[in-house]
Amino acid sequence: MNIRSLTRGDGVVIGAAVVLFIASFLSFISVDCPSGVDCSSAEVNAWDSLPTVMSIYIAGIIGAALLILSRGVPGRKVAGIELGQFGVALTVFALWTMFWTIIDMNSAGAGAILGLLGTIALAGGAIATPLVPALKAPLVGAPSPGAGQPYGMQPQPQGGYGYPGAGAQQPSYGGQPGQPQPYGAQQNAPQPHAAGQPAAAVPADASQGGGASDFTPFWFAVPVARPLYGEDGSPTPIAELAPGTWYLAVEQRGPGLVAQTQDGRRGVLQDTTGIQRG
Repeated sequence: MNIRSLTRGDGVVIGAAVVLFIASFLSFISVDCPSGVDCSSAEVNAWDSLPTVMSIYIAGIIGAALLILSRGVPGRKVAGIELGQFGVALTVFALWTMFWTIIDMNSAGAGAILGLLGTIALAGGAIATPLVPALKAPLVGAPSPGAGQPYGMQPQPQGGYGYPGAGAQQPSYGGQPGQPQPYGAQQNAPQPHAAGQPAAAVPADASQGGGASDFTPFWFAVPVARPLYGEDGSPTPIAELAPGTWYLAVEQRGPGLVAQTQDGRRGVLQDTTGIQRG
């Protein structure tokens, strides 16, 4: 999984799952121990009660794992339910069980109190991430494709996919990417072949964007994680484009682009606002 596909909300979910795991080993029930009496045998944690640890702590951790896994395989379903939806349901179930468990307790221990706080943060992060813009922001900021590079040098992304590095074979149809440009920026005008010879005339339809025959494949990067939909028009994403990685646009499809992923899959990027061209 590309860590750049994770959001700040995912970071909250991961942190809450770690808190739950730690809380499961702390005292679940507070015991008042008289001075001079060894009460260590009376202290119990969540692991001493199988229904408690499975319905609260393990359920919450599994829910967090499914949410993070759904970022890497968007649209994947189990029994007709998407992994992300199933993960949200588990986090809410863990919070619901923890709330009524601690209400029914006479003296909650550190493990129960920390477990309640962890499930609140877990369920809150799972539910609020798609709704709050601040939580939808990338967890790790995308590096500037040309930052710190002399003009004309090629940045090398992780994994070596996408933006071709120094010495890599260049695609015959795309040309060598240079400095990143906003999508739709005007390209440099063609130069005359020799002094005194006029440049070839540009067809009238080329300035209008042209059709598929006028499209030249190019490398691009997205500013934030964006879904890639199937070319058949299916509403379910087939992949997710992550910031910091270069992808190849192979065709114009209305206002969108047909892009190719790392594993060779092709789909339509419907939202092209703010993308950078190589």
